[in-house]
Amino acid sequence: MPTKDQGAFTSRMSRWEYAAAIGYIPVHVYLLPRLIFGLFEEGQISALGGNVVCYTIAAVLLFFFLRRFFFREFNALCDYGPAALLEIVKAYGVLLLCNMAINLALLLLGRAENPNNEAVFSLAGEDLGMTTAVAVFLAPIVEEAMFRGGVFGLLRRRNRLAAYAVSVALFAVYHIWGFAADDPAVWIYLLQYLPAGVLLARVYEKTNSLWSAIFLHMTVNGVSILALSMLGKLI
Repeated sequence: MPTKDQGAFTSRMSRWEYAAAIGYIPVHVYLLPRLIFGLFEEGQISALGGNVVCYTIAAVLLFFFLRRFFFREFNALCDYGPAALLEIVKAYGVLLLCNMAINLALLLLGRAENPNNEAVFSLAGEDLGMTTAVAVFLAPIVEEAMFRGGVFGLLRRRNRLAAYAVSVALFAVYHIWGFAADDPAVWIYLLQYLPAGVLLARVYEKTNSLWSAIFLHMTVNGVSILALSMLGKLI
């Protein structure tokens, strides 16, 4: 969990940037997917195709509305210097340890198969290249802009604990809610996303640059896709 405040958190969006980042969450999570899949009859667009369209639209729109913010955050990353890389590596190491502990606990409970991971594995089997493009490049930018830049950034100015709690909870629910609608037992997999949510926010807070969180997110997803690819070759 977050420790005592270690310095000023200077990353800021403008009022309109916060509105764009946070306001796009329901669009990306619910409205756009329903629109995209609603435009096609069954079988005309695959789950992967729908994800590619949704994340591409999200990335383009968020880059357009937040372009000045992204530029400011890149300057902040450069100002923080090489130490940002160390923060990312440290966070990734802690995340690996947390994931090992949580996955072991879920395995002992007989709940080893996260349906979101299974869905990604299925998409990778359909087209590894496109799945990699979405998971490694598009998703980290879109999700970090919404949950860390928007939600965490806005609340961090008012209440640090609330910033962590709300952004972590929304990030976890985002990955599970669609599967939990069919099987409430799936909610237990929220546990797997809590460490990532905390560490992504901490890296952002520590370096004062959203790009640190984006690069950490890219690393996590990239290693996961690589593992899926190697597993597929072994099978």
